[in-house]
Amino acid sequence: MTTSNSKFRIGSKEAPTEPFKRSVTACLRAIAKKPELEVSFAAERPGLAPGKARLPEPARKMTKRDAAIVRGHADSIALKLACHDPKVHRKMMPGNPQARGVFEAVEQARVEAIGSRRMSGVAKNLTAMLDDHFHRGKYDEITDRADAPLSDALAMLVRERLTGLAPPAAAKKMVDLWRPVLEDKIGSRLDRLSRFTEDQARFGDLVHDLLSALDLGDERDMDTDDDDQDENQDGENDQSGAEGSPDSDAAQEMSADQAQATAEEMSESAMESAQASTSDTFDDGELGDDETPGEATRPNSRGQNEPRGPEYHAFAPKFDEVIAAEDLCDHDELERLRSYLDKQLAHLQGIVARLANRLQRRLMAQQNRAWEFDLEEGILDPARLSRVVTDPYHPLSFMHEKEATFRDTVVTLLLDNSGSMRGRPITVAATCADILARTLERCGVKVEILGFTTRAWKGGQSREAWLAAGKPANPGRLNDLRHIIYKSADAPWRRARKNLGLMMREGLLKENIDGEALDWAHKRLLARPEQRRILMMISDGAPVDDSTLSVNPGNYLERHLRHIIDEIETRSPVELIAIGIGHDVTRYYRRAVTIVDAEELGGAITEKLAELFSETHGAAPAQGTTRRRLHS
Repeated sequence: MTTSNSKFRIGSKEAPTEPFKRSVTACLRAIAKKPELEVSFAAERPGLAPGKARLPEPARKMTKRDAAIVRGHADSIALKLACHDPKVHRKMMPGNPQARGVFEAVEQARVEAIGSRRMSGVAKNLTAMLDDHFHRGKYDEITDRADAPLSDALAMLVRERLTGLAPPAAAKKMVDLWRPVLEDKIGSRLDRLSRFTEDQARFGDLVHDLLSALDLGDERDMDTDDDDQDENQDGENDQSGAEGSPDSDAAQEMSADQAQATAEEMSESAMESAQASTSDTFDDGELGDDETPGEATRPNSRGQNEPRGPEYHAFAPKFDEVIAAEDLCDHDELERLRSYLDKQLAHLQGIVARLANRLQRRLMAQQNRAWEFDLEEGILDPARLSRVVTDPYHPLSFMHEKEATFRDTVVTLLLDNSGSMRGRPITVAATCADILARTLERCGVKVEILGFTTRAWKGGQSREAWLAAGKPANPGRLNDLRHIIYKSADAPWRRARKNLGLMMREGLLKENIDGEALDWAHKRLLARPEQRRILMMISDGAPVDDSTLSVNPGNYLERHLRHIIDEIETRSPVELIAIGIGHDVTRYYRRAVTIVDAEELGGAITEKLAELFSETHGAAPAQGTTRRRLHS
């Protein structure tokens, strides 16, 4: 990663992009009113972490469009920092998961509209950024409204109302598919939004009205509503003098504490999900009259999983696939993706390698080489040759080395390949899996690396089959699974090494249906001949599939996951452990650890494996929960 203040010099000359980076950094800090904000440029997804902003690495030979796209990302982040109060946002956030996606997208459209209305240059930059985002997502190829995310379409209509700017060219088809429906249902409400662009609370109230009109509304805390009304009862009158000011009221009135909270309280993942304009995930499906989404309620029971409840099933399992990584793209592309992975985390490889070597030393120390003597076959025992010298008729004595118990072990790493893992989490996970597989192989432990996602956003062929069948009630799982074998347990590491690069492929990471993936990996382990079998789940969130949750209870996928976990932990010889990246998995799994940052993954994996191998062979999993904040 290259920070904005660093200089890459060849001889005495700096890289040609450095002046551009300095200029963009200065503008971002000025608009955000945060002169100390750390700004970096990397070939990763743009985003915001506490005190840090990450922008795309500009090309060495930049076109005007390339420059505008980078500036657009900078302007979007700066406006979010200046014109958005995360405390107000949290108060007003809907509980319905699909409503949340719409609310986040429209809020981002609001803060970007403030900048677009004040500065024509910012408006052009944001348009270029949005057009690039929708073009990369192939939104211009969408022909069916079922494939057009409601959140993005509504955000573009709100942007149009607030700024007068037409949707970017790449988003025009998507917006046109939704426009007749939305104009008919909420057209008059959309017209009211421009009066409250710079009053976040009043604007949020109007967005809740929009959600109710779209049958996406839910009940909020009445005390919160009352407080918001008291605080903003004069908001409409205050707008008259706001239009001519050089900065937004939100930016001017934000106290020092609020400004600090903006940087500290918004995690990178929350910022990225809030930015609909820079998000690559689809959070919303087509919502028909009979497709009201259920709320994803998540019980707080710890250590005890729920009963299975309604029978879990898939509507069209014939569209699922289990596929080897090398069958998803050709050899040359795998080599290119692997090379890209190595470059992205070159510095991390050294850290993880040291952790892996430490694990290897601990495993080797447990071998305690032991021999069985006086055998009829094996290795000739030189210490007993004197018997043969003194008595030629005495039989030769042989010996055999005992195998360490951990050698008869297989470890499966099951990696979440959902869209929320995109960027640094998936690159760190791939690198850790790669280095640890090599380490354990040297110690005689077989390793299997698996991944799970779906074949399509928003249901794929399963949803099409359901629509063709007349939308029967309670269809069950309504998306096509894709389970990927990156490395089988019997494949040597050198043969499977390049396969891990597939995780860097654009468009691979989609939805995550954890329960069925866990069941699949568990069944593969049960078929193994090894005496000890360990299954490690690495995930960054609860199971989510919009197509399934829109027509089933909101906790449908989670209850199935809890059922599978309970089956494995109470009835299976497989030892199950989970690592959550920024997500508390201890409420699902008895043996689990939660890490705050993806950078800590290598340390978490090596520590938990070392603990497992330190236990007596075949020991039962520890009861209770384990939650740690590990630091590499």
